[in-house]
Amino acid sequence: MTAPLLHPPPAPVAVDAVLDAPEDVYALARRGAPYGTVQRYVASATEMSALSDAGRRARKDRPVFVAPWFRGDWAYDTPLLDGAETFLHNARLFDAARALFDGHVVVPQIVYINLNAPMPAVDPGHTDVPAFRGVDRTRYPVWLLVTMLRSGLFEPWRVSMATAVAWYYRGPGGGFKYWPDGPAAAPVHRPCQSNTALVGDNDRMFHCVEAVGEPLYDMPMDLSLDAELHSAGGGWEIRDRGTTRARYGEDEVRISVSWKAQVFPDEAARRVYAEHRDDLTLPAVRDALVGDLRERGATLADAVWSRVEGDDGVAMLSEEPFIAALNDAYRVTLNRG
Repeated sequence: MTAPLLHPPPAPVAVDAVLDAPEDVYALARRGAPYGTVQRYVASATEMSALSDAGRRARKDRPVFVAPWFRGDWAYDTPLLDGAETFLHNARLFDAARALFDGHVVVPQIVYINLNAPMPAVDPGHTDVPAFRGVDRTRYPVWLLVTMLRSGLFEPWRVSMATAVAWYYRGPGGGFKYWPDGPAAAPVHRPCQSNTALVGDNDRMFHCVEAVGEPLYDMPMDLSLDAELHSAGGGWEIRDRGTTRARYGEDEVRISVSWKAQVFPDEAARRVYAEHRDDLTLPAVRDALVGDLRERGATLADAVWSRVEGDDGVAMLSEEPFIAALNDAYRVTLNRG
């Protein structure tokens, strides 16, 4: 089966003005603080490697480098932060999602914010976290979902997800690099223009943040996964285990807001999802991945195979040699342009 990432995704749709009052985003951002590090979503460099080659570059004998990149959830099915409905139920994003997939039923699901302090480009390119009927991020780790998509084994169960990335930033740098024609083609560089958005199939389209801020800046090093970004004095502070590590003005921190919506071709397809018809189960996912690895000739210790195959699928979720074998099997090489 051909992996879906090797085919170009649908062409992304640009939105020229997301909000009528873009300044509201800064008040929302302050209200939702503090924000934790984005890397808290993965447990190890091996798991990170499933999402991005940044994990492969990490030294296994050292703690994972923690960049000054922070994230917070604003909505999941319903608003988690007062005011998030301006994104969750945004008609302009709905229209772009319909155009992206030629779909008729759009179900908004997720809104989250990313905040980047001045930093170099640390991510060589990644895809977002997909969802499948019966298997999504509410129940299972993100590395598994990304691996499922890259394998190409579970396409009949995958839910089409439109992702809008909207930017709010007045400083230098902070552009958006993406691969609209597939990973083998040259990437496109989009400048960071406040209150604009790009709506794409980011579960399949590789993308990343370019360097944020001036070339010369004092980036805090040795941050822990416990570091948080706090609103303070009209700007921002990074605090880590009781110590203030850095301070920034409001215009120095790049804000992007991501909106995700499920898109179904019709109401019948939406009901299949909502009523849990034909859902995947974890044992079925495990069996398909194990079968594919064995067919590819993957070499793992007998004890690893035994642990992975010996239960209802839970063991594979933390079996690092098995995860590493999956990463090697389904790795995608990007054209760096």
